Amino acid sequence: MIKFGNITLPYGLALAPLAGVSDRAFRRVCRACGADFSVSEMVSAKALCYEQKSKKATRSVTGLLASVHADETPMAVQIFGHEPEFMAEAARLITANDYIGCVSEVPPSAIDINMGCPVKKVTGNGEGSALLKDPALAGRIIEAVVKATHLPVTVKIRAGWDKDSINATEMARVAEASGAAMLCIHGRTREQMYEPGVNRQVIADVKAAVNIPVLGNGDIYTAADALSMIEETGCDGVMIARGAMGNPWIFSEVRAALAGKTYTYPSHTERFEIALAQVREMIEEKGERVGVAEAKKHLAWYCHGIEGAAATRSRIMQASGYAELEKIIREFADQ
Repeated sequence: MIKFGNITLPYGLALAPLAGVSDRAFRRVCRACGADFSVSEMVSAKALCYEQKSKKATRSVTGLLASVHADETPMAVQIFGHEPEFMAEAARLITANDYIGCVSEVPPSAIDINMGCPVKKVTGNGEGSALLKDPALAGRIIEAVVKATHLPVTVKIRAGWDKDSINATEMARVAEASGAAMLCIHGRTREQMYEPGVNRQVIADVKAAVNIPVLGNGDIYTAADALSMIEETGCDGVMIARGAMGNPWIFSEVRAALAGKTYTYPSHTERFEIALAQVREMIEEKGERVGVAEAKKHLAWYCHGIEGAAATRSRIMQASGYAELEKIIREFADQ
Protein backbone atom coordinates (compact mmCIF):
# COMPACT_ATOMS: atom_id res chain seq x y z
CA MET A 1 0.00 0.00 0.00
CA ILE A 2 1.20 3.50 -0.85
CA LYS A 3 0.00 6.74 0.74
CA PHE A 4 0.91 10.23 -0.43
CA GLY A 5 -1.09 13.39 0.09
CA ASN A 6 -4.66 12.20 0.56
CA ILE A 7 -4.20 9.37 -1.96
CA THR A 8 -4.03 5.68 -1.08
CA LEU A 9 -2.93 3.08 -3.64
CA PRO A 10 -3.81 -0.36 -2.23
CA TYR A 11 -1.51 -2.27 -4.58
CA GLY A 12 0.92 0.43 -5.71
CA LEU A 13 0.21 -0.21 -9.39
CA ALA A 14 0.37 2.76 -11.73
CA LEU A 15 -0.03 3.28 -15.46
CA ALA A 16 2.83 5.38 -16.79
CA PRO A 17 2.35 8.54 -18.85
CA LEU A 18 2.69 7.54 -22.50
CA ALA A 19 2.56 10.23 -25.17
CA GLY A 20 0.04 9.31 -27.82
CA VAL A 21 -1.10 6.26 -25.83
CA SER A 22 -2.37 6.99 -22.31
CA ASP A 23 -5.45 8.94 -23.31
CA ARG A 24 -8.61 8.80 -21.24
CA ALA A 25 -10.01 5.70 -22.96
CA PHE A 26 -6.85 3.71 -22.31
CA ARG A 27 -6.53 4.99 -18.74
CA ARG A 28 -10.06 3.87 -18.00
CA VAL A 29 -9.43 0.40 -19.42
CA CYS A 30 -6.31 0.04 -17.29
CA ARG A 31 -8.18 1.28 -14.24
CA ALA A 32 -10.91 -1.31 -14.84
CA CYS A 33 -8.19 -3.97 -15.13
CA GLY A 34 -6.60 -3.15 -11.80
CA ALA A 35 -4.40 -0.05 -12.05
CA ASP A 36 -4.56 1.98 -8.81
CA PHE A 37 -3.27 5.17 -10.39
CA SER A 38 -2.59 6.64 -13.82
CA VAL A 39 -0.84 9.64 -15.31
CA SER A 40 -1.98 11.67 -18.32
CA GLU A 41 -0.07 12.24 -21.50
CA MET A 42 2.41 15.05 -20.92
CA VAL A 43 1.12 18.61 -21.13
CA SER A 44 3.42 21.45 -22.19
CA ALA A 45 3.32 24.04 -19.42
CA LYS A 46 4.35 26.87 -21.71
CA ALA A 47 1.85 25.92 -24.41
CA LEU A 48 -0.98 25.82 -21.88
CA CYS A 49 -0.02 29.20 -20.46
CA TYR A 50 0.35 30.83 -23.87
CA GLU A 51 -3.06 29.57 -24.96
CA GLN A 52 -4.61 31.55 -22.12
CA LYS A 53 -3.12 34.78 -23.51
CA SER A 54 -4.33 34.23 -27.07
CA LYS A 55 -7.24 36.47 -28.04
CA LYS A 56 -8.20 34.01 -30.78
CA ALA A 57 -8.16 30.82 -28.72
CA THR A 58 -11.62 29.41 -28.04
CA ARG A 59 -10.44 25.89 -27.24
CA SER A 60 -7.26 24.45 -25.81
CA VAL A 61 -5.61 21.66 -27.76
CA THR A 62 -3.11 21.37 -24.95
CA GLY A 63 -5.86 21.47 -22.36
CA LEU A 64 -7.62 18.43 -23.84
CA LEU A 65 -4.65 16.35 -22.72
CA ALA A 66 -5.27 17.53 -19.16
CA SER A 67 -8.89 16.42 -18.97
CA VAL A 68 -9.89 14.39 -15.93
CA HIS A 69 -13.17 12.57 -15.41
CA ALA A 70 -14.49 11.55 -12.03
CA ASP A 71 -14.47 7.82 -12.76
CA GLU A 72 -10.72 7.68 -13.51
CA THR A 73 -9.36 9.17 -10.30
CA PRO A 74 -6.97 8.92 -8.61
CA MET A 75 -4.82 10.16 -11.46
CA ALA A 76 -2.21 12.82 -12.09
CA VAL A 77 -1.85 15.29 -14.92
CA GLN A 78 1.76 15.44 -16.05
CA ILE A 79 3.34 18.74 -17.05
CA PHE A 80 6.73 19.41 -18.60
CA GLY A 81 8.90 22.48 -19.05
CA HIS A 82 12.11 24.07 -17.83
CA GLU A 83 10.92 27.45 -16.54
CA PRO A 84 9.65 27.44 -12.94
CA GLU A 85 7.19 30.29 -13.53
CA PHE A 86 5.46 28.55 -16.43
CA MET A 87 5.39 25.22 -14.61
CA ALA A 88 3.84 26.85 -11.56
CA GLU A 89 1.20 28.67 -13.58
CA ALA A 90 0.30 25.52 -15.51
CA ALA A 91 -0.09 23.65 -12.23
CA ARG A 92 -2.34 26.41 -10.90
CA LEU A 93 -4.53 26.39 -14.01
CA ILE A 94 -4.90 22.61 -14.01
CA THR A 95 -5.60 22.46 -10.28
CA ALA A 96 -8.35 25.07 -10.61
CA ASN A 97 -9.75 23.70 -13.91
CA ASP A 98 -9.41 27.30 -15.00
CA TYR A 99 -8.15 27.30 -18.58
CA ILE A 100 -9.54 27.74 -22.07
CA GLY A 101 -11.28 24.62 -23.36
CA CYS A 102 -11.28 22.79 -20.03
CA VAL A 103 -13.45 19.66 -20.26
CA SER A 104 -12.49 18.13 -16.92
CA GLU A 105 -15.23 16.99 -14.58
CA VAL A 106 -12.93 17.19 -11.56
CA PRO A 107 -9.40 18.37 -10.82
CA PRO A 108 -6.63 15.77 -10.99
CA SER A 109 -5.58 14.00 -7.81
CA ALA A 110 -1.96 15.09 -8.24
CA ILE A 111 0.38 17.05 -10.50
CA ASP A 112 3.22 15.02 -11.99
CA ILE A 113 6.42 16.65 -13.28
CA ASN A 114 8.15 15.08 -16.26
CA MET A 115 11.90 14.94 -15.74
CA GLY A 116 12.39 11.72 -17.65
CA CYS A 117 11.23 12.10 -21.25
CA PRO A 118 14.24 11.27 -23.48
CA VAL A 119 13.03 12.42 -26.92
CA LYS A 120 15.15 15.07 -28.60
CA LYS A 121 12.37 17.59 -29.26
CA VAL A 122 11.82 17.74 -25.49
CA THR A 123 15.38 17.50 -24.21
CA GLY A 124 16.54 19.94 -26.89
CA ASN A 125 14.59 22.63 -25.04
CA GLY A 126 16.17 21.73 -21.72
CA GLU A 127 13.05 19.85 -20.63
CA GLY A 128 12.26 16.26 -19.65
CA SER A 129 15.37 14.25 -18.86
CA ALA A 130 17.60 17.23 -19.75
CA LEU A 131 16.76 18.49 -16.25
CA LEU A 132 18.81 15.60 -14.86
CA LYS A 133 21.83 17.67 -15.86
CA ASP A 134 20.73 20.56 -13.61
CA PRO A 135 19.46 19.33 -10.23
CA ALA A 136 19.36 22.87 -8.85
CA LEU A 137 16.95 24.00 -11.57
CA ALA A 138 14.95 20.81 -11.13
CA GLY A 139 14.59 21.66 -7.44
CA ARG A 140 13.39 25.19 -8.21
CA ILE A 141 10.79 23.84 -10.61
CA ILE A 142 9.47 21.37 -8.05
CA GLU A 143 9.35 24.05 -5.34
CA ALA A 144 7.45 26.42 -7.65
CA VAL A 145 4.88 23.77 -8.56
CA VAL A 146 4.43 22.69 -4.95
CA LYS A 147 3.72 26.31 -3.96
CA ALA A 148 1.24 26.75 -6.82
CA THR A 149 -1.05 23.82 -5.97
CA HIS A 150 -2.58 22.18 -2.92
CA LEU A 151 -2.37 18.83 -4.71
CA PRO A 152 0.47 16.38 -4.05
CA VAL A 153 3.29 16.76 -6.57
CA THR A 154 4.99 13.68 -7.99
CA VAL A 155 8.12 13.52 -10.13
CA LYS A 156 9.26 11.03 -12.77
CA ILE A 157 12.99 10.79 -13.44
CA ARG A 158 15.54 8.51 -15.10
CA ALA A 159 18.73 6.99 -13.75
CA GLY A 160 20.71 9.88 -15.22
CA TRP A 161 21.61 11.60 -18.48
CA ASP A 162 24.19 9.00 -19.56
CA LYS A 163 26.34 6.23 -18.10
CA ASP A 164 28.87 8.76 -16.87
CA SER A 165 26.35 10.92 -15.03
CA ILE A 166 24.02 8.60 -13.14
CA ASN A 167 22.56 10.89 -10.49
CA ALA A 168 19.07 9.62 -9.71
CA THR A 169 19.85 9.49 -5.98
CA GLU A 170 20.94 13.13 -5.95
CA MET A 171 17.86 14.11 -7.97
CA ALA A 172 15.62 12.14 -5.63
CA ARG A 173 17.00 13.91 -2.57
CA VAL A 174 16.53 17.28 -4.27
CA ALA A 175 12.96 16.36 -5.22
CA GLU A 176 12.10 15.28 -1.68
CA ALA A 177 13.66 18.41 -0.17
CA SER A 178 11.71 20.53 -2.67
CA GLY A 179 8.37 19.08 -1.61
CA ALA A 180 7.73 16.11 -3.92
CA ALA A 181 5.29 13.60 -2.44
CA MET A 182 6.24 10.56 -4.54
CA LEU A 183 8.89 9.60 -7.10
CA CYS A 184 8.95 7.27 -10.06
CA ILE A 185 12.37 6.05 -11.18
CA HIS A 186 12.93 4.69 -14.68
CA GLY A 187 16.04 2.55 -14.45
CA ARG A 188 17.57 3.70 -17.73
CA THR A 189 19.61 6.75 -18.63
CA ARG A 190 18.47 9.21 -21.25
CA GLU A 191 21.28 7.90 -23.46
CA GLN A 192 19.77 4.39 -23.33
CA MET A 193 16.35 5.61 -24.46
CA TYR A 194 14.34 2.34 -24.40
CA GLU A 195 17.03 -0.20 -25.22
CA PRO A 196 16.86 -3.48 -23.27
CA GLY A 197 18.25 -3.58 -19.78
CA VAL A 198 17.19 -1.69 -16.65
CA ASN A 199 19.50 -0.72 -13.79
CA ARG A 200 17.51 -1.84 -10.78
CA GLN A 201 20.34 -0.96 -8.40
CA VAL A 202 19.70 2.71 -9.15
CA ILE A 203 16.09 2.28 -8.08
CA ALA A 204 17.21 0.50 -4.90
CA ASP A 205 19.65 3.31 -4.15
CA VAL A 206 16.90 5.92 -4.54
CA LYS A 207 14.55 3.98 -2.30
CA ALA A 208 17.23 3.84 0.39
CA ALA A 209 17.97 7.57 0.07
CA VAL A 210 14.49 9.07 0.55
CA ASN A 211 11.51 8.75 2.85
CA ILE A 212 8.75 9.34 0.30
CA PRO A 213 7.19 6.52 -1.76
CA VAL A 214 9.15 5.29 -4.78
CA LEU A 215 7.74 3.54 -7.85
CA GLY A 216 10.05 1.38 -9.96
CA ASN A 217 9.69 1.62 -13.72
CA GLY A 218 11.20 -0.15 -16.71
CA ASP A 219 10.83 -3.54 -18.44
CA ILE A 220 7.76 -4.73 -16.52
CA TYR A 221 5.87 -7.04 -18.87
CA THR A 222 4.65 -9.76 -16.49
CA ALA A 223 3.68 -10.23 -12.88
CA ALA A 224 7.02 -11.93 -12.31
CA ASP A 225 8.78 -8.79 -13.56
CA ALA A 226 6.81 -6.63 -11.14
CA LEU A 227 7.42 -8.88 -8.15
CA SER A 228 11.14 -9.16 -8.84
CA MET A 229 11.36 -5.36 -9.26
CA ILE A 230 9.80 -4.89 -5.82
CA GLU A 231 11.93 -7.62 -4.22
CA GLU A 232 15.23 -6.46 -5.71
CA THR A 233 14.80 -2.73 -5.17
CA GLY A 234 12.52 -2.43 -2.16
CA CYS A 235 10.36 0.03 -4.13
CA ASP A 236 6.86 0.66 -2.85
CA GLY A 237 5.13 -0.15 -6.13
CA VAL A 238 5.60 -0.23 -9.88
CA MET A 239 4.71 1.98 -12.80
CA ILE A 240 3.98 0.01 -15.97
CA ALA A 241 4.42 1.54 -19.42
CA ARG A 242 4.88 -0.52 -22.60
CA GLY A 243 3.93 -3.70 -20.74
CA ALA A 244 0.33 -2.43 -20.59
CA MET A 245 0.00 -1.61 -24.29
CA GLY A 246 -2.48 -4.11 -25.67
CA ASN A 247 -2.32 -5.85 -22.30
CA PRO A 248 -4.13 -3.81 -19.65
CA TRP A 249 -4.76 -7.08 -17.80
CA ILE A 250 -1.18 -7.00 -16.58
CA PHE A 251 -2.48 -4.98 -13.64
CA SER A 252 -4.92 -7.76 -12.73
CA GLU A 253 -2.13 -10.31 -13.15
CA VAL A 254 0.16 -8.38 -10.79
CA ARG A 255 -2.63 -7.91 -8.24
CA ALA A 256 -3.24 -11.65 -8.22
CA ALA A 257 0.47 -12.38 -7.86
CA LEU A 258 0.80 -9.98 -4.93
CA ALA A 259 -2.06 -11.84 -3.26
CA GLY A 260 -0.51 -15.23 -4.05
CA LYS A 261 -3.34 -16.15 -6.40
CA THR A 262 -3.41 -17.60 -9.91
CA TYR A 263 -4.65 -15.30 -12.63
CA THR A 264 -6.48 -16.46 -15.76
CA TYR A 265 -6.31 -14.09 -18.71
CA PRO A 266 -9.55 -13.29 -20.60
CA SER A 267 -10.41 -15.26 -23.72
CA HIS A 268 -9.67 -13.81 -27.15
CA THR A 269 -13.34 -12.90 -27.53
CA GLU A 270 -13.38 -11.08 -24.18
CA ARG A 271 -10.06 -9.38 -25.01
CA PHE A 272 -11.35 -7.93 -28.26
CA GLU A 273 -14.72 -6.85 -26.86
CA ILE A 274 -12.79 -4.69 -24.41
CA ALA A 275 -10.50 -3.46 -27.19
CA LEU A 276 -13.45 -2.45 -29.37
CA ALA A 277 -15.13 -0.69 -26.46
CA GLN A 278 -11.93 1.30 -25.98
CA VAL A 279 -11.92 2.25 -29.67
CA ARG A 280 -15.53 3.40 -29.53
CA GLU A 281 -14.72 5.62 -26.56
CA MET A 282 -11.75 7.08 -28.44
CA ILE A 283 -14.00 7.88 -31.39
CA GLU A 284 -16.66 9.42 -29.15
CA GLU A 285 -14.07 11.72 -27.59
CA LYS A 286 -11.94 12.56 -30.63
CA GLY A 287 -14.20 12.00 -33.65
CA GLU A 288 -14.01 9.08 -36.05
CA ARG A 289 -11.13 10.29 -38.19
CA VAL A 290 -8.73 10.94 -35.32
CA GLY A 291 -10.12 8.19 -33.11
CA VAL A 292 -9.73 5.50 -35.76
CA ALA A 293 -6.25 6.69 -36.71
CA GLU A 294 -5.06 6.57 -33.10
CA ALA A 295 -6.89 3.32 -32.33
CA LYS A 296 -5.10 1.30 -34.99
CA LYS A 297 -1.89 0.97 -33.00
CA HIS A 298 -3.87 -0.10 -29.92
CA LEU A 299 -5.68 -2.82 -31.86
CA ALA A 300 -2.39 -3.99 -33.34
CA TRP A 301 -1.01 -4.34 -29.80
CA TYR A 302 -4.08 -6.28 -28.68
CA CYS A 303 -3.34 -8.81 -31.45
CA HIS A 304 0.19 -9.48 -30.26
CA GLY A 305 1.03 -13.10 -29.54
CA ILE A 306 -2.02 -14.57 -31.29
CA GLU A 307 -1.67 -16.75 -34.37
CA GLY A 308 -2.39 -14.77 -37.53
CA ALA A 309 -1.61 -11.44 -35.85
CA ALA A 310 0.74 -10.18 -38.58
CA ALA A 311 -1.85 -10.43 -41.35
CA THR A 312 -4.53 -8.92 -39.13
CA ARG A 313 -2.31 -5.99 -38.16
CA SER A 314 -1.77 -5.27 -41.84
CA ARG A 315 -5.54 -5.21 -42.42
CA ILE A 316 -6.04 -2.97 -39.37
CA MET A 317 -3.59 -0.40 -40.69
CA GLN A 318 -5.42 -0.23 -44.01
CA ALA A 319 -8.93 0.07 -42.54
CA SER A 320 -10.84 3.25 -43.36
CA GLY A 321 -13.30 3.45 -40.48
CA TYR A 322 -14.68 1.88 -37.33
CA ALA A 323 -17.07 -0.47 -39.12
CA GLU A 324 -14.20 -2.00 -41.06
CA LEU A 325 -12.03 -2.24 -37.95
CA GLU A 326 -14.80 -4.01 -36.06
CA LYS A 327 -15.30 -6.48 -38.92
CA ILE A 328 -11.57 -7.28 -39.00
CA ILE A 329 -11.33 -7.73 -35.25
CA ARG A 330 -14.42 -9.90 -34.97
CA GLU A 331 -13.22 -12.14 -37.78
CA PHE A 332 -9.85 -12.45 -36.07
CA ALA A 333 -11.44 -13.25 -32.70
CA ASP A 334 -13.66 -15.91 -34.28
CA GLN A 335 -10.62 -17.72 -35.60
